[in-house]
Amino acid sequence: MRTAFRRIGRALAACALAASTALVGVVATSSPAQADGCYTWGRVLAQGASGEDVRQLQIRLAGYAGYNAQLALDGAFGPATRSAVIRFQQAYGLAADGVAGPATQNQLYALQDDDCTPVNFTYAELNRCNSTWSGGAVSAATARFNALVSMWKLQAMRRALGSVPINISSGFRSYSCNSAVGGASNSRHLYGDGVDLVGSPSFCRLAQQARYHGFGNILGPGYPGHNDHTHVGAVGGWSAPSCGI
Repeated sequence: MRTAFRRIGRALAACALAASTALVGVVATSSPAQADGCYTWGRVLAQGASGEDVRQLQIRLAGYAGYNAQLALDGAFGPATRSAVIRFQQAYGLAADGVAGPATQNQLYALQDDDCTPVNFTYAELNRCNSTWSGGAVSAATARFNALVSMWKLQAMRRALGSVPINISSGFRSYSCNSAVGGASNSRHLYGDGVDLVGSPSFCRLAQQARYHGFGNILGPGYPGHNDHTHVGAVGGWSAPSCGI
């Protein structure tokens, strides 16, 4: 269950460890200082590593892929993953060495809830269609996973925008839900990775910032039917003419 106390405890632990690591540097043989309800890394990860623990890292760093790029979730720690680690470290004031050691891992622990969603987003926000995630263009499990990756991208985007709230009006849709709202027949909402954003920041600012956070599909003001929201998704191209995109 999401609680303010658990978030505060994790954040304090991450800050304390980040401070100590800044003094002594990353030790290759170190192991994470705490267990986590979602996922616990058991080793320091650096370029050349591979395995499920690397893939779990990549999921959480999907929003740090860089401009017009997507991070492969393949479990192989290559140059792109190292660059994503560096961007994440820079975003949180950690030593930017490209190595996912205790300080980096504990910062990730502080950012996630026990169901593996980032602290500022929930599965419920990404699925107002049905609780089973079924009836879309992919399996329920795939749609739910795609939504999880989108949430981590949005968490990175939120940080870059100054940790301001990002409001979601629509996420996963089954074919019936998509038809009911007049969605496109090939909408990314059917795959679980499509998300419509409303409120503040402005639609243009959301569209412009999304270019840096792993979204291959950005539709906003000036694109037909998108003057009242900004849409982000995994693939499909960018178009927000009123925003210079």
